[in-house]
Amino acid sequence: MQAETVPQVSIVMGSKSDLETLQEASDVLDRFGVAHEMRVISAHRTPEAARTFALSAEGRGVRIIIAGAGKAAHLAGVLASMTPLPVIGVPMTTSDLGGLDSLLSMVQMPGGIPVATVAIGKTGAKNAALLAVAMLALADTALRSRLVDYRKGLSDEVEQADRALQAVRRPHAGV
Repeated sequence: MQAETVPQVSIVMGSKSDLETLQEASDVLDRFGVAHEMRVISAHRTPEAARTFALSAEGRGVRIIIAGAGKAAHLAGVLASMTPLPVIGVPMTTSDLGGLDSLLSMVQMPGGIPVATVAIGKTGAKNAALLAVAMLALADTALRSRLVDYRKGLSDEVEQADRALQAVRRPHAGV
């Protein structure tokens, strides 16, 4: 029997409809080999489950929580209020205000209970995972090396795109 892997990151969503967006975070964590779990827990519809989750996460070995929610988007703040673990909020794109409602709900946390908040939607989910990787890399040199290599790859892609553009474009005089 194989031993169960302890998740270092927990990705929590307020609704199963958030899965498509938060899958981006899971994919990034997979790429870096970071053990993680995914849960559906609503701050409004399952408050006791949210409380139980937040109070038990650290004891289960979770080191960072990524919480995605839309509309009032209270999930990240509720979880942050009940655990000393860092919480990264991912505002979901919404049909009403395009996600601005979610973003403002997350970034306007009262002083003393921070929620690190990233961009709205899939870009935010990806960046939340990369931020979690960077946090974990502070104490993991192998993970840090993979993160440095990843960022070098991003730089190489931009430089390659610039070289390709310069090869087909000739300088021209302005008007």
